[in-house]
Amino acid sequence: MQPCVYMLASRRNGTLYVGVTSNLVKRVWEHKNNIVKGFTQKYGVHTLVWFELHETMESAIRREKAIKEWKRDWKLKLIEQQNPAWWDLYSEIL
Repeated sequence: MQPCVYMLASRRNGTLYVGVTSNLVKRVWEHKNNIVKGFTQKYGVHTLVWFELHETMESAIRREKAIKEWKRDWKLKLIEQQNPAWWDLYSEIL
């Protein structure tokens, strides 16, 4: 288990979702398969476009909360620094 902060998108520059988990592969699979009821299912936010690994869950939670308060432009820049083509990174973590 590896604490992780992640962002999903509906499409390039689309709706964004920021989350935290200790099992990124499982959590993204749940989003992609609409196992998770709520925001990501309602708005079709299923593409893993950014993630960041952390040493502790406490660190990951702090980072998630901080990113959730950011302006949208800052989130877009963060994604594009790591993933300028907005590829689905899910296959990279399998």
